[in-house]
Amino acid sequence: MLTSANFYQNFDITWGDGRGQILNSGELLTLSLDKASGSGLQSKNEYLFGKIDMQLKLVPGNSAGTVTAYYLKSEGSAWDEIDFEFLGNLSGDPYTLHTNVFSQGKGGREQQFHLWFDPTADFHTYSILWNPQRIIFYVDGTPIREFKNSESVGVPYLKSQPMRIYSSLWNADDWATRGGLIKTDWSQAPFTASYRKYNAINACVWSSSSGTSSCNSNSDNSNSWLSEELDNTSQQRLNWVQKNYMIYDYCKDTKRFPQGLPQECAVK
Repeated sequence: MLTSANFYQNFDITWGDGRGQILNSGELLTLSLDKASGSGLQSKNEYLFGKIDMQLKLVPGNSAGTVTAYYLKSEGSAWDEIDFEFLGNLSGDPYTLHTNVFSQGKGGREQQFHLWFDPTADFHTYSILWNPQRIIFYVDGTPIREFKNSESVGVPYLKSQPMRIYSSLWNADDWATRGGLIKTDWSQAPFTASYRKYNAINACVWSSSSGTSSCNSNSDNSNSWLSEELDNTSQQRLNWVQKNYMIYDYCKDTKRFPQGLPQECAVK
């Protein structure tokens, strides 16, 4: 059950000169893009581990050249980041869902998917579970990707840098659609993505002033997500998505990594 948090209380629209709007008494947020500018938001809170949901309805029609990004990111030059990016396309062609994980400034861990529904027709829930053992990306409660803690083989994990939630809608027609071949059709502008039912009730709010997490003081059992993992049913659903809807996996790109795949690719 998604308990809806108020966008006024939880987010700031940080750029776009009025192109980002909070509506319906804080229950709905929209970001827009036109030829002059896109727009973006960020959470007021920082989090160190969490289970975070957001419902998005993506830019409809000819969205080629546009990117709607929804991600967690820390500060600094050796930052951590967990990415959902939705790459627009020509009307009738599927969106590409692009995922990535950065640890200490190093990314290059792309997995891409097509979705099994039209993400522009209605709102769908996109979730991130981030705990000390793993990161799981979900779409409508179905896991699509798991990134495990692989410190045992020398891969830095996202465990010490608090992250804010960000989202932006921007023009990336130099690369977003068919490698940049399809350009943004500005006659279709403004392009608008919509957000609702943000939920971070299961997340550890970080206090930079005290250097402590809200979870440290919480000794009840409501933090079971901190040790959550995929059960057999969820693992089967993940396998189904990756078999039928994954269109790129860096862990299988031997041409890109002729010296050998990244070490985390071998961690089961």
